[in-house]
Amino acid sequence: MTFGLSYTRALAAVALLLALAASFAGSPYMQRRASVDVTALAGAVAREEDHVTALELAQWIKERRPGLRVVDVRTVEEYEVYHVPSAERIDLEVLASTPFRVSDTIVLYSEGGAHAAQGWVFLRALGYRRVYFLRGGLYEWLEQVMNPTLAAAATPAAREQFARASVLSRYFGGVPRSDVPALREETIRLTGAARDSIPGSVVPLPKSATQKRVLEVRRRGC
Repeated sequence: MTFGLSYTRALAAVALLLALAASFAGSPYMQRRASVDVTALAGAVAREEDHVTALELAQWIKERRPGLRVVDVRTVEEYEVYHVPSAERIDLEVLASTPFRVSDTIVLYSEGGAHAAQGWVFLRALGYRRVYFLRGGLYEWLEQVMNPTLAAAATPAAREQFARASVLSRYFGGVPRSDVPALREETIRLTGAARDSIPGSVVPLPKSATQKRVLEVRRRGC
């Protein structure tokens, strides 16, 4: 599964929740528990302010963005197999009662993104404004951060983006791959011992262990 399909499903989940929120916006329950501005939420979705990309999240984690809380809403078993560095696990069922600070930047993610998108609606309805979901879920993180690839026929813009992604990938113990001979040699060199000398980098799992966990996540599908 690609993160593109995951993002489509996440948007479908948001659209469904917005429709449900609109139907209950005037109910006594919503008045007691939360306030839903459906127009504002729909506008945020239209302006693509509801999500972040995997590379954006990786940069935020790397730079230790103040107040950043990365939230994994998957099961305990899924979390233990593999999770985004610095992520905390919170059940979707208790997300709305979890104490967050108004100043926190909250990034939710699930396997493909749909459950995280639902959590985004819940938290926005409770008044949190700095809340996002990871666009393509964990699949996008694995593809773009842990295993970025560059085709031999890639455009100059794609090569530039790959170069930026490779720096982040190595920081998190990922393995960038390139079909461009010169870049392939550089990738092999930097993915070896030099990767461990990057200041402040996250200490990665041994490569075999990392790859094994990534494969376990991918085998499960959506």
